[in-house]
Amino acid sequence: MKFAWKRILDVCLALAGGIFCAPLMIIIGLMVWLTMGRPVLFLQERTGYKGRLFRIVKFRTMNQPSDERKHLDTDAERLTFLGKWLRQLSLDELPEVWNVLRGEMSIVGPRPLLPEYLERYSREQARRHDVYPGITGWAQVNGRNGLSWEERFVLDTWYVDNWNFLLDLKIVLKTFYQVACRKEINRPGHATMPEFLGNSKETD
Repeated sequence: MKFAWKRILDVCLALAGGIFCAPLMIIIGLMVWLTMGRPVLFLQERTGYKGRLFRIVKFRTMNQPSDERKHLDTDAERLTFLGKWLRQLSLDELPEVWNVLRGEMSIVGPRPLLPEYLERYSREQARRHDVYPGITGWAQVNGRNGLSWEERFVLDTWYVDNWNFLLDLKIVLKTFYQVACRKEINRPGHATMPEFLGNSKETD
């Protein structure tokens, strides 16, 4: 029943947001195309509800790695000025409304991460997949990328155990504040969130 009303709200908000933001997304798409070329969208496999795989859709924020330096170019080197700006305002996330409409994501939930992380979670951390992943989430409004992976996963599992309509509304409202203040955009010393390499020991 919980999933039913959450799904209805997700579809309504995604449709409204997609229509309202369509002109902005067209402008951003043109800016990405003019400054970075094609493709305009970034597609990447992520893990969703119960660990199911899906392809997330975002605006591209990095230049393509050069062929001869494919494994040498860092995220910091590839991240463009426009890309930094899009990430600061979370505008690169706007195309994810398509993932919400497809039933792969929710507006609110733990952020979907890479498939290779699945085998690196503790049993407790893996519970983040007991709900649908979100465009924004409890961890995003309580530290965002300034958190360590362990701190993020604690917040993710707390959300799994406590989510309800009022909590989701609080998270959405705090997201607007977080974006406006441009807080905790990057982890100190990193242009993007570093890779999760696993736990030094089981935490459950």
